[in-house]
Amino acid sequence: MSRVRCAVVGVGYLGRFHAQKYKQIEEAELIGVCDASPERGAQVAAELGVPVINDYRELIGKVDAVTIASTTRTHYEIAKHFLQNDVHVNVEKPMTVTIQEAEELVDLAQKKNLKLQVGHVERFNPALASAKERLGVPLFIECHRLAPFKPRGVDVDVVLDLMIHDIDVILSLVKSPVASVSAVGAPVLTKFVDIANARIEFESGAVANVTASRVSQSATRKFRVFQSEQYLSIDFGTGEINLTSKKGEWKDDQIPLEFESWNLEKGDALLAETKAFVNSVRTGAPVVVSGNDGLVAMRVAMQVQREIGARLERFN
Repeated sequence: MSRVRCAVVGVGYLGRFHAQKYKQIEEAELIGVCDASPERGAQVAAELGVPVINDYRELIGKVDAVTIASTTRTHYEIAKHFLQNDVHVNVEKPMTVTIQEAEELVDLAQKKNLKLQVGHVERFNPALASAKERLGVPLFIECHRLAPFKPRGVDVDVVLDLMIHDIDVILSLVKSPVASVSAVGAPVLTKFVDIANARIEFESGAVANVTASRVSQSATRKFRVFQSEQYLSIDFGTGEINLTSKKGEWKDDQIPLEFESWNLEKGDALLAETKAFVNSVRTGAPVVVSGNDGLVAMRVAMQVQREIGARLERFN
């Protein structure tokens, strides 16, 4: 396949960026865009000089791959339709609303031998890629993902909206089954939980403390990893990485520490994600964030939701 024929379904705030990325990739041809709002679809189509398609079903036979960036509650129906019709799918996180829906999409993609990538964009962050080279066996992870309130994305709670990003990164680093989850959270500005904290314990002994909020004064995306004789912090927003390492043994009541700090160009993680998807479709290489990765992250997110729900019921 020389060029992959692509389209984006759902060109709101995030979907518009997805469409822009396809236009930047030489190996991809953006066939068109589709949106539930004909006016918004037409606007983005005009910006990019491509046709607007009012019904995503009309794309069958015209595309090899699609990115689905519509509302979360429509992901399953749309992704299933494309997979059933032999089209590769890149779907924004969370991939579906329920585990059953996610399992069905993963099974369908496997049976059809199609690519199913989930948009956990943080995996393509240059800061994470650089930090991974220095990580061994994480013992404790602490992360904070805080954002001011925005009306978009509130069809799900903060766990599926924001926390799932860090859950996915944590799972990719720890590589151990989850042993237990405890969590607290509360609705603030919406009917869903808007701020949440979870403690995730793994069979390996590792522990992660994860906080997510979409009702904060300012944006923060910080990730800290503690391992034997090292502490590493990542700022996903700025690309800054700090590493503190023990070098040698205690001497005269002092411990020799080495401090390193480096700052990476923030890069374009969404472009990297889109390029990786196009490359997988063209070459047959595995996707970076598979449907199964998205499913595992959803299972942990659902555990967090259940814990929060049970606690809220006890106190209401």
